[in-house]
Amino acid sequence: MLAARLSKRMRHLAKWGRRQDIGCFRLYERDIPDDPIVIDWFADVDADDIAHDGDVVAWFHDRKRDETEREARAWREASEAAILEGLGIPRERLFTRHRGRQRSDEGGRSQYERVDTISRTKLVDEHGSRFEINLTDYLDVGLFLDHRPTRLAVRERAKGKRVLNLFAYTGAFSVHARAGGASKTTTVDMSGTYLEWYERNLGHNGFKVDDDHRIVQADCLQWLEDGPAGGETYDIVILDPPTFSNSKRMKASSFSIQRDYPEMLKQVARFIAPGGELFFSTNDRGFDLDMAHVPEGFGGHEISHRSVPEDFRNRKIHRCWRLADGWKDKRRR
Repeated sequence: MLAARLSKRMRHLAKWGRRQDIGCFRLYERDIPDDPIVIDWFADVDADDIAHDGDVVAWFHDRKRDETEREARAWREASEAAILEGLGIPRERLFTRHRGRQRSDEGGRSQYERVDTISRTKLVDEHGSRFEINLTDYLDVGLFLDHRPTRLAVRERAKGKRVLNLFAYTGAFSVHARAGGASKTTTVDMSGTYLEWYERNLGHNGFKVDDDHRIVQADCLQWLEDGPAGGETYDIVILDPPTFSNSKRMKASSFSIQRDYPEMLKQVARFIAPGGELFFSTNDRGFDLDMAHVPEGFGGHEISHRSVPEDFRNRKIHRCWRLADGWKDKRRR
């Protein structure tokens, strides 16, 4: 059943991906209750046939609490065989992970922790830009596919704009902003590893760091409290914070999106230029934005129905809002 499902999905999504100018997409997301797996496809750059020339990353979730280790191993082996059969790929192009409950001393961001040191990397295509992914070393590969539509939205409105990317991870939003003609970008993250990855992504697209396009390694919350150098303001801000963190590298003892988002939005609003806009997203499924906590002078609405891409069966993988300065005036225009 799993093999047939994957074969059918690939026939549809390969055609869809070519129309969308993307080479990586979600093939399967726990579609069959007995097979709780998430499967993503990463086609080779410039592949003649994106349905066959590529790699698969599969995240296996626990099936049931009383399942024995032997039963789990047998299911996983059978599932891996079905993936290879359904997609017609050799074993060396299948990469697997086990995804349990994402809790860690870094506050639930365990997807960023290194799980191997093989460093099998490749480039993938997305809307005319190229990104480096790591197929082996981390729980996630370095490119969150569910934010693809929002990245495209930033790219399409970035020309001549000053863009701030907070909690930037490997900088995909910033790459798209530069591809769209942003006049300035500031990319902030606490991890030097991921900022180095972002700098490689820039190079893959013919860009480099300079005075107008800066990388800042910092605790984003502390950076917001201190403010950007010279009181700079931005036309577009991307804000995608963790759900929770108690990282020892942060100044605050802990961060909770549910508790701390009103103050965080207030801080961000200080650096949004007149008429500027904020894309604010979270993966916290229990989160709901109270518009009473949106800073004065700003308005907006939820855009999750557009920001979650068509290939994602889980329509609640994230929630996203677009907030804008002078929203009512913009709506009248």
